[in-house]
Order: sequence, then C-alpha cells, then structure tokens
Amino acid sequence: MRLHSMSSDSPISSPNSQPESPVSDLIDLTLLLSDELLLRVLSKFPDCERNLNFLVCKRWLNLQGRLVRSLRVTDFDFLLSGRLVLRFPNLNQVDLVSGCWVSSRNSSILMSHGVLSMHIDPWLLLYSNVGEKIVLESVLIDRGLKVLANGCPNLRKLSLVGGSEFGLLNVAKECELLQELELHKCSDCMLQGIAAFENLQILKLVGNVDGFFSSAVTDIGLTIVARGCRRLVKLELSGCEGSFDGIKAIGQCCPMLEELTLCDHRMDDGWLAGLQYCENLKTLKIISCKRIDANPGPDEYLSSCPALERLHLQNSQLRDTVGVRALFMTCGAAREIFIRDCWGLDDDMFGFANNCWRVKMLLLEGCSVLTTEGLESVVLQWKELQSLEVESCKNIKDSCISPALSEVFSVLKNLKWRPDTKSLLSSSLVETCMGKKGGRFF
Repeated sequence: MRLHSMSSDSPISSPNSQPESPVSDLIDLTLLLSDELLLRVLSKFPDCERNLNFLVCKRWLNLQGRLVRSLRVTDFDFLLSGRLVLRFPNLNQVDLVSGCWVSSRNSSILMSHGVLSMHIDPWLLLYSNVGEKIVLESVLIDRGLKVLANGCPNLRKLSLVGGSEFGLLNVAKECELLQELELHKCSDCMLQGIAAFENLQILKLVGNVDGFFSSAVTDIGLTIVARGCRRLVKLELSGCEGSFDGIKAIGQCCPMLEELTLCDHRMDDGWLAGLQYCENLKTLKIISCKRIDANPGPDEYLSSCPALERLHLQNSQLRDTVGVRALFMTCGAAREIFIRDCWGLDDDMFGFANNCWRVKMLLLEGCSVLTTEGLESVVLQWKELQSLEVESCKNIKDSCISPALSEVFSVLKNLKWRPDTKSLLSSSLVETCMGKKGGRFF
C-alpha cells in the first residue's frame, strides 16, 4: 500500500533533487491493524519471543498485557495501586504468596521455605515464628483481594497468605468461575468466607508451618469446608488439625472428592476411621507426617475405602505398628502403592501391606531398612502384580533373590530394579525377556 501510494501520488523527482532522509520513510505498518487482529498475531509468537514484544512501543506493551494469563506477584503495592489489573486485565491464575510479606531489601539474610524466598532483618531471627512478624496486615490483603476481584473477574486459580473471610467473600462475589484456591496461614475464622465459592474444585489449606507461622484449622474449619464446597475434587491439608469428625464431614458432604493429601498433619487419634465415608476417594497421599494414627480404634471400625486406587507415602515416619497396620487395612482396595523415603519401614511394617491384595504396581524408593526377604514375603502374595520398581534400597540384595521371586520377575510387564549402585541384575537381564511382557520397556 505504501509503495503504491508513492508511485501514483508522488511527483517524479528531478536528477538534481536531493534524496529524502531515510527517517522520513519509516512508517509503523502495524498501525493499519486493529487491536484484535494484532493480538491474534502476537499470540502466535513463541513464548521466548512473546515476552520481549512489550519493548517495541506502548501499544504493544498494552496488548502484550492482555495475553498474560498467569502471574506471580512479588510486590503487593503493585496490586493495591491498581496497576496490575490495568496492565494484565485477562488474568486467570494469580499467585500472591510471595507478595504478602514485608521483605527487607537491604538485608543480606535470605530465608527460604518451599517456594517462598525473602530477605529478612537480623533481629527477626530472635523470634520462633518469623512469618508472624513479616506478614502483611489482613486489612491490606483484603483490600488487594477486592482490587483483584474487580479487575479480573475471570480468575480461575488464586494463592494467598493471610487475609480474612471478608476478602474471600469479595473474591467469591466477583470471580464466580474460581475453581482452585490455595490458602496459607489459614484458620477456622478465615474459612467462614469459603462457603461462597460454589464452583471450587481444588483446595489447599496450610495451617501450621513449624518455625514460620502458626495457625489452627480444626474440625470446625473442616466442617465449614465440607458444607460449603460440595464440588471438591482435590483437597490438601498441610499442618492442619482435626479428627474423625472432620474427615467424616468431608466424606459425607463432598461426594465428588477423588484425591486427599495430608502433609505434616496434626490429626487426633482415630482419624483413619473417617476415610471410609469418602466413597469415591481414589488417591490418598501422606507426605512429611511424623505419625499416621497412634490409636485408630478397634478393627471393626476400620473399613476399606471401596474406590481407592492409589496410596502415596513420602518422607513420613512409619515406626508405629498400630498406625501402619490400620493404614493398610483402610487402603485394602489400593491397586498402586508408592513409598518414597519413609523412615522405619522394616520387614514387619511392610508385611502389613498384605492387606492390599489387589496391588498391580509397587514403587519403593529410599527404603533403606527393608530387606529382600521382607519384599519377597509380600510380593509373592500379590497375584495381580504387573509392575515393580525398586530404587535406592540398600538392604535389598541381588544375592538374596530366591527362585520364587525370580519367577515373579519373569512375568512382570514392567521391572525396574536398582536397589543400590552395585546392583548387577539390571545389566544381566538385558538380553532376556524378563520385564518385557506386554511390549513394555525394561
């Protein structure tokens, strides 16, 4: 268009005329495109190039902000000023966890916990719960949540620290499509505003973190969650208290719950019996727990979860005989068992896994106390076992493998055997058909 205009409208230059400056010929052809069309073009760029488009001009800066869907906020003032929602109006995932703290930029002391990292002043090291001193006030967090909810009504996922039930109510009122919520430093009082989230499906509650902050989520809070969030599919309780009543309320009021994760739980004795009310629970994860259940009660009160398929045990203490036995009884219908870096899992403790007679897949990693005899005593009882993976279990030796266990290995569809770096079984079976049944790889 530009060349055609120059050839038809501009007069023919004489030989003696001076050439025009090249700067005058520079024309932004993207001005001919509408915002909607230019947005479609920019959305086709690879991520590595798309992030640099905002450097071109102010218009591209504004358009690039419309393409951003997920954002991690580290400066809460950026949200309070309203600049965040003006710059990124189409956000559907916002993480406010890193921005809800007062960080000292002049300090050389860096404190990290999980995904959180911040600079703190030296005098804060004198306190046991540092997070209590540096978290923003609930009033400021609620004000920021109101700004975010009004500016980003299509929000689907939100993570935050602190606040109150009033801030959650503002989010629930404006963001009706919110499906995933992550609350740190959560308490029973704060959960009073969670009942307004009608479409919530994934919920993570962090109550108590040792040495960082302390907050209580008890049976009261779990009951509020159960009665208000009836469409829950995944629930994670980290550092939360509770008992049989709270777990029972979750199971009875949330019939769609499929995955339950307990991390560093502070549950009272007897909570395992409440799992039988989670009729559609498919996955149970126990992570970083110091105990399972010290007093689960009589066996007649322990019923197996009928729909349970997967049991994950990771970084947990498995030294309590009564609790471990009750856990495997409750998970008797499990088809897949994953045990990683759990302390105290000896032959006697692992023997309780015989209660899970339908197991098709077993993964053992970092179980240094378990021996070959203990593994064999259980594996030989599982007639439906198809996959076995053993890694970094130093007391499981190749020399102790019996003919019966070798026969089990020969019919597995998937076998990964590396109990230690000295294990030679993997290399010696390369030319055989063991571990390759069904076209699977060894």
